[in-house]
Amino acid sequence: MATTHFDYLIVGGGMVADTAARGIRELDADGSIGILSDDVDEPYTRPALSKKLWTDDEFTWEKVPLGTADDTGADIRLRTRATAIRPEAHEVDADGQTFAYGKLLLATGGHPVPLPIDDRSGGERALTFRTAADYRRLRALSEQVRRIAVVGGGYIGSELAAALVQNGVDTVLIHTGAVLGDAVFPPALAERFEKLFRDAGVEIVGGSKVEGGEADADGIRLTLEGGDEVRADAVVSGLGIEVATDLAEAAELTVDDGIVVDAQLRTSADDVWAAGDVASYPDRLLGRRRVEHVDNANEMGRAVGRNLAGAAEAYTHTPYYYSAVFGIRYEAVGTLDASLDTVEDWVDPDRGVVYYLDEDRVVGVLLWNVEDARDAARAVLGEADTLTRDDLVGRIR
Repeated sequence: MATTHFDYLIVGGGMVADTAARGIRELDADGSIGILSDDVDEPYTRPALSKKLWTDDEFTWEKVPLGTADDTGADIRLRTRATAIRPEAHEVDADGQTFAYGKLLLATGGHPVPLPIDDRSGGERALTFRTAADYRRLRALSEQVRRIAVVGGGYIGSELAAALVQNGVDTVLIHTGAVLGDAVFPPALAERFEKLFRDAGVEIVGGSKVEGGEADADGIRLTLEGGDEVRADAVVSGLGIEVATDLAEAAELTVDDGIVVDAQLRTSADDVWAAGDVASYPDRLLGRRRVEHVDNANEMGRAVGRNLAGAAEAYTHTPYYYSAVFGIRYEAVGTLDASLDTVEDWVDPDRGVVYYLDEDRVVGVLLWNVEDARDAARAVLGEADTLTRDDLVGRIR
């Protein structure tokens, strides 16, 4: 079996792969970079798939690809799934080929959680949502059918429901909470959040979990706990991802809710790093965590690329995450959990800050239509041990 050697080999073809390749090039202009991707598209901007491509007529498809190969010279192997890594031999197997490496980055991300239904449509009427190909399939369906069900009330599910209804689709959103967003927002804010969807025409089916059903060429039938049914022409799952740690586990790397890395994003194996959705890393403000959002992908990707090329720098960025639906944008740093105590500081009904406290210590900050305040939110988290509740009101404007 022929072996191809790369100075830097990246397993995974998402946004981390793009920014890591760029990080490598900041320090090493000539080293060979290989990217093994099981996607059908070269790296692209993922947030657009559930946001701007649906709502911004000026954001067209040509703005989605990141230009990784042209900008960095990386050799991108599409439709190529890695099946084994051998850290001691510095080798990766993928689709009957062997790739040798000097340094290896695992940026495998995750796989979307499928619905527990009998899909006899061959994926034509029952979709998961993760890739650009998934976007193209859902976009085509949105122009062909009348009614689409979205399952999941988190970031992806809520954004897809908003996107579909704003494109003229009869949309039903099924989620497990009593009120949409009640797992992360204080009660009154969750009520306001859900009202945005109802006012736009989204049918909300709350407090419901899909436990079965079927899909065929004529449409879908979803069976909910309790026996109720939802019928539509198609369904898309927005239930999040299962983290792709199988390669790391088989290679006996340390795994605990993701691939465990140190401050420089090194795994437990020599010359192997991990970054992005799959990496459990020590955040300097918040402790060990794993983050599935674009800011982390971009910043951690660049940092790990530089470290692959010898920088030996700690990753010190605390990432934020965001969503945008129906004209509102919210951003967050840290932990948002509605079971925590909160301090709300509203400038007006449409603009404010919510602080999340664990035993009177701030662990998360929600910025609701508050611009350019992410660094201020990070500063609050950095000073959490010295701040009282009274210090919080008026601190961020």
